[in-house]
Amino acid sequence: MNHNAPYDVQAVRAEFPVFEQSINGKPLAYLDSAASAQKPRQVIEAMTAFMQHDYANVHRGLHTLSMRSTDAYEAARARVARFLNAGEREVVFTKGATDAINLVAATYGRHVMATGKAVMISAFEHHANIVPWQMLAQERGFELLVIPHDDAGVLDQDWYRRTLSEKDVGLVAVAHVSNVLGTVNPVRDMIDAAHAHGVPVLLDACQSVTHFAVDVKALDVDFLAFSAHKLYGPTGLGVLYGKSELLKSMPPYQGGGDMIDQVRFEGTTYAEPPLRFEAGTPAIVETVGLTAALDWVERIGMDKIAEHEAAVLAYATHKAQAFDGMQIIGKAPNKVSVLSFHFDTMHAHDLSTILDQFGVAVRAGHHCAQPLMERFGLTATARASFAAYSTFEEVDQLFDALALARDMLE
Repeated sequence: MNHNAPYDVQAVRAEFPVFEQSINGKPLAYLDSAASAQKPRQVIEAMTAFMQHDYANVHRGLHTLSMRSTDAYEAARARVARFLNAGEREVVFTKGATDAINLVAATYGRHVMATGKAVMISAFEHHANIVPWQMLAQERGFELLVIPHDDAGVLDQDWYRRTLSEKDVGLVAVAHVSNVLGTVNPVRDMIDAAHAHGVPVLLDACQSVTHFAVDVKALDVDFLAFSAHKLYGPTGLGVLYGKSELLKSMPPYQGGGDMIDQVRFEGTTYAEPPLRFEAGTPAIVETVGLTAALDWVERIGMDKIAEHEAAVLAYATHKAQAFDGMQIIGKAPNKVSVLSFHFDTMHAHDLSTILDQFGVAVRAGHHCAQPLMERFGLTATARASFAAYSTFEEVDQLFDALALARDMLE
């Protein structure tokens, strides 16, 4: 197969200090980026320099360091807004994508959406986009509707449109890309169909913003959530995008500093979005890291990253199809850099442990998608996931290690 890359992958890898080490005497083949991506030196250095020279609490003080920190924090918001093609006041910083989804459930879901209206999700959602709606459904007594999918991992769009017509749906919450299957959902069409019935849509974009450009205006999506750590940034930070009019309709998620206008014992008034949803000291240093990560992605080029990852996935899929006993889970025609697989003769946990002895890092388990595992009659799969720094040599290392594991376990 053609191994020509749209950029110098080895030069990209050189920007990631983690690849300077060996694991169990072998080169590190990090194939777990869907769980969390590694960090380029640019991100690490930006966060370190900020802590060394500019750190103070934001929105609190008039001294120089506080003003520097506030400027950096709000510059990060502006940077995210440009990345998503959103308005700055439509970008809320959260603890992570899970926190962002819970924010929407607790505010729009609990206080804005009419009682009795159903919430619709898909059958291959991450637990973070299942459990908050289950909890709310139990509390509020509404129906949780689940869009089915076929054996390839493609959502049933006829079922989706029919149910939108037949049920009183208050919100659709769906993954842009499945973290297990790699399926890219036709979300623009799904959003249009929902809007035709007056139903807003929340998009879990954790697995999409890392692989291709996402434009919230072009999608016309109402809410969107992603986490920084999957996008070459730090942990402990997420983003919620919400259309301005929706955010203004929502009450605060938590109480505390920065989300207030005036506090009196007789009553409190709240700040306008986005600060209304950012109670307490935020992840200041982490927003600096996210800014650096977005700058890094832009420098490499999202289109080039997508092209490279598609080539690596195609190569890995070709090898998987020829590997005896290997069953690929997720065969949608439109998918991104995830290869989930299963062997009848080898448990995923055993595989992952053995692969680690050969320097290969893959994820094994239910991937926070237990209903999806049940749909395929499995308790776990192994998952190799690829990123901007992934190489064809790492894929070869994976399959060489799989052959050795098969010899050991079968």
